[in-house]
Amino acid sequence: MATRPRDFMAVATPGAGKTTFALRIASDLVEDKTVNRVIVVVPTEHLKVQWSQAAARVGLALDPEFKNSSAVNPAMDGVVVTYAQVGMHPFKHHAVASAKKSLVILDEIHHAGDAKSWGDGVREAYLDAVHRLALTGTPFRSDDSRIPFVRYEEDGEGHLVSRADHTYDYGAALADGVVRPVVFLSYSGESRWRDSAGEEYAARLGDILKPEHIARAWRTALDPKGDWIPAVLQAAHTRLLQVRRVVPDAGGLVLATDTQTARAYAKILKQMSSTPVSVILSDDPGSSKRIKEFDQSNDEWMVAVRMVSEGVDVPRLSVGVYATSASTPLFFAQAIGRFVRKRAKGETASVFLPSVPVLLGLAENMEKSRDHVLGGEKPDKEGWDDDLLDEANQKKTEPDLLEKSYEALGAEAEFSGLLYNGSQFTTGQGDVDDDFLGIPGLLDADQVKDLLRKKQSEELDRRDAEEKARRAAEAAEAHRRDIFGLPSAPQRGAGKAVPASDGVVDELEKLRKELNTVVSIQAQNSGRPHGAIHTEARKACGGPPTALCNAKQLRERIDYLRSW
Repeated sequence: MATRPRDFMAVATPGAGKTTFALRIASDLVEDKTVNRVIVVVPTEHLKVQWSQAAARVGLALDPEFKNSSAVNPAMDGVVVTYAQVGMHPFKHHAVASAKKSLVILDEIHHAGDAKSWGDGVREAYLDAVHRLALTGTPFRSDDSRIPFVRYEEDGEGHLVSRADHTYDYGAALADGVVRPVVFLSYSGESRWRDSAGEEYAARLGDILKPEHIARAWRTALDPKGDWIPAVLQAAHTRLLQVRRVVPDAGGLVLATDTQTARAYAKILKQMSSTPVSVILSDDPGSSKRIKEFDQSNDEWMVAVRMVSEGVDVPRLSVGVYATSASTPLFFAQAIGRFVRKRAKGETASVFLPSVPVLLGLAENMEKSRDHVLGGEKPDKEGWDDDLLDEANQKKTEPDLLEKSYEALGAEAEFSGLLYNGSQFTTGQGDVDDDFLGIPGLLDADQVKDLLRKKQSEELDRRDAEEKARRAAEAAEAHRRDIFGLPSAPQRGAGKAVPASDGVVDELEKLRKELNTVVSIQAQNSGRPHGAIHTEARKACGGPPTALCNAKQLRERIDYLRSW
């Protein structure tokens, strides 16, 4: 008994079985009478029921209905409570934990730092517990709020860093076959918006931009009235139907920023889906019930606002759309955790997301574990201004000046690449790649890696073949000119513009503004969306998205639209 630590923190990736691990320890300690009461503390009301049901399967009776105003049911082995409950009445919970030898399981313990009252309450309530077992899949925070009962050590650079007693990250769990492989399909495309002065802007997701332009381009892409979201939802639905060929009950989840957009996304999905679309709102008292109903159904899609970002177990989720502006590592890790839970051998998960640097970085580093750092700069915020993103994503119902200075004009979606296991795979094409959408739904981690490497190799071979053909054609043309005594053809790259001068940059900017003005006029005259007119001009004249056009291509589109 003396070798058992009083405090133990286990860090394990979502889907790795933290609940099973904790209940095994609880069962053993109850059986050998080391403890005779088990207390589980969770972040949400929904998880109280989930933990109680899981405990019942291993023979432990934990009461999820325990209130601060009630007494502990003596027929039960313990209780399940929330951090909020403990924070409201810590002395009550101290009495519960001290009345018997207790094991306290602190699920997702990083939440104990969410509010000062929560952290102080948890520390006060369980200071005298016999054993404390802390669990988390994300042992870090973006602030300096200490997490109770977590050990912090100096890192030699003036920071205190959290230390886990056992860590099992996503990379290790993936290698062991404990979790599903997740592939990320990123989508770029041009976004257009107008400021209060009537100035119109165009920016491409994924390009190197100022933070405020990234934020507005991102927000414009997520606008349900534009073309980006419908295109990405259609691609995700195509992927879900592919997966359901081999996993018939596979489901999809769209994570939305707010209630208004969630309902708008659901309306779009209803036009594609053959089954009802569930909308899960965090402030709706029936949310937990609807999540359970969705999990037990064969329906295709669920749209949620944060409600299922943490701790909610819906194992049949196989396809996700990250259509939210939340950019913290904590939220991202918990959101992706909804898709990694494994049921059967070989199931894979696919998550669609905007081609935004902060999200791509989080996806690339998904396999890496991180700790909670107190003091100094947070590595999570390097190169990114969360305040600007928050400002750019105010709800339309909020009386914020941004709404008067910002108007989304439209966005187009283009497949930009696939991320898996920290590596990027692309086709070199701007359109959605049907080969990637058609990846088999049953592949283990190594098979996914081998398949993507094969596709990448085929793409490189295709490019090499095109380059060889081009060189052969140039050689043949040079030979023909030599025979007939013709002047040599300009070499590839000859006459290519030197790095653009300020004058050229100004000209391009003026032409883009002129194009946007012409598009606005045509939109007003025809009642058609800006995005549809931009798309028609691009199809008629050819060339890349507006943000990448040269002066000649911009003039061609302006002339084309003026000729209507």
